[in-house]
Amino acid sequence: MDELFTEPDIVTFYQTRYLEDDRLRVSPHGRLEFLRTQELLRRYLPEPPARVLDVGGATGVHASWLAEDGYTVHVVDLVPEHVQQAATLGGGITAAVGDARSLEEPDATADVVLLLGPLYHLIDGEDRLTALREAHRVARPGGLVAAAGVCRYLGMLDTATRGQLDDPTIPLLQDVLDTGLHDPRLGFTTAYFHHPEELGDEFRSAGFSDVEVYGVEGPMWIALDALGVEHLDDLLPSALACARALERDRAMIATSAHLLALARR
Repeated sequence: MDELFTEPDIVTFYQTRYLEDDRLRVSPHGRLEFLRTQELLRRYLPEPPARVLDVGGATGVHASWLAEDGYTVHVVDLVPEHVQQAATLGGGITAAVGDARSLEEPDATADVVLLLGPLYHLIDGEDRLTALREAHRVARPGGLVAAAGVCRYLGMLDTATRGQLDDPTIPLLQDVLDTGLHDPRLGFTTAYFHHPEELGDEFRSAGFSDVEVYGVEGPMWIALDALGVEHLDDLLPSALACARALERDRAMIATSAHLLALARR
């Protein structure tokens, strides 16, 4: 199965098949994820001006609002096409091709380090720890590090929501539940899906303490996806309220599609 999980496949996927901006700005679930990620980050971000290193920042979907809020943002991404787009955004945003596991940043130079994609594309646990240690290295003392994870149950819930939970897919999805390794034959690309407590443990293993892990979307992302964009305006306020109410509930965090871990250096 190792041949299914290769770094070039990830780059090709984002070059040819997947528009992250469209997912976060247009799709019902993506819109909820974007708003909740923004909301959670704003609770912890220092007052601007401050320097944000957006690792895995893609085309700058989060860099854009951060720059509008007054932050200086540098985007690092593995996909050259993403970097080219991010570099055209203006607002002082800069961008460069780079790898979360080996950042070309001096020690203790970022007030905020975001990893809103790299961890779930690093299927090896040591690689994830390396990326988190790099974030720890480049963050200033007291600086914020925030990382997203995909929840272990996303594949099963998403496939069932689309009415595609059948004999060919169930064994593949069971493998995801057992191992965390997402099979690209299910759609999406190479990925690792976390349990909530596992994401926090990885932060602590990388040298962080006082780690907080939040469920991002709450359970209503499933309803938004099932009912479609025509019902988004009616349901989004309730979906946001539900996500806030359950964001730290240990029994419910895992119903979110995404997790967000935050800690100080």
